[in-house]
Amino acid sequence: HEAVNQAAAVGVPDGTTGTAVVTYVVLEPGYEETDDLRAGLSETVGAEHGKPFRPREVLFVDAFPKTQSGKIIRRAIEATYTGEDLGDMSSIENPGALAEIENAR
Repeated sequence: HEAVNQAAAVGVPDGTTGTAVVTYVVLEPGYEETDDLRAGLSETVGAEHGKPFRPREVLFVDAFPKTQSGKIIRRAIEATYTGEDLGDMSSIENPGALAEIENAR
């Protein structure tokens, strides 16, 4: 989607399906966080990858926690969402991004 700069999808526990998809999105400059955009992104994923992959939630953040080599630390995103222990975060390049995930909107 042209509004998306980066995205990270994580699986989270779901009482109905077992696991649900939650997607975190960093927008391209000039795009605003709106409910219409959120719904459009979810529908696009569902149309392109199938209904089981449609995100239960689309959350907006300004940055992702990354390793020093630039890889998104998805386990930290998932653990933050579920409230689990983050474990060893010594390789994180930008620790402030964890607060972004906690305060996702």
